[in-house]
Amino acid sequence: MTVCLFTFVDLYSKGLGTLDHLLTKGAEFARSRGGSEADILDWRLIDDMNPLRFQAMVVINFAKQWPARAAGLSVPEAIAEDLDLAGFKAAIAEAKAYLASLKAEQFEGRDQAPITFNLGQFEPTLPAGQWLSSFATTNFYFHLSTAYGILRHKGVQIGKPDLFAGGL
Repeated sequence: MTVCLFTFVDLYSKGLGTLDHLLTKGAEFARSRGGSEADILDWRLIDDMNPLRFQAMVVINFAKQWPARAAGLSVPEAIAEDLDLAGFKAAIAEAKAYLASLKAEQFEGRDQAPITFNLGQFEPTLPAGQWLSSFATTNFYFHLSTAYGILRHKGVQIGKPDLFAGGL
């Protein structure tokens, strides 16, 4: 499978913009209801699912780490889950800056490069093009959509346009 791997850099950057927008909307909603913006980070869809802070951490980490893997670069350090809202927003800005530093040439000829990723009970190996376009991006959007779902579940007035706030 031949894929223009560099296109995912822009896709992930837009997703980070959406996450930033969603966190802002959630914080505004909490403040309008007399709560604190910190409260939103512990919101969940249901008790046995990870909270918004986890979803934000995963989106930010995936956005910078997975293109790095596809390009054969050193994988940037993960951020922690215990950040406050300002920390998550700073991490989003840092991740977007990292993505902006990547060049198309770094991805050239890497479509078939094998990527092995530990998923706990198994370690699949896929060509970079298949891995990034199917597995990695599906997971990225799962966690971004879950963040959106958590906020909607709590009553934040957002709709489908907010899921594309980072751009089309």
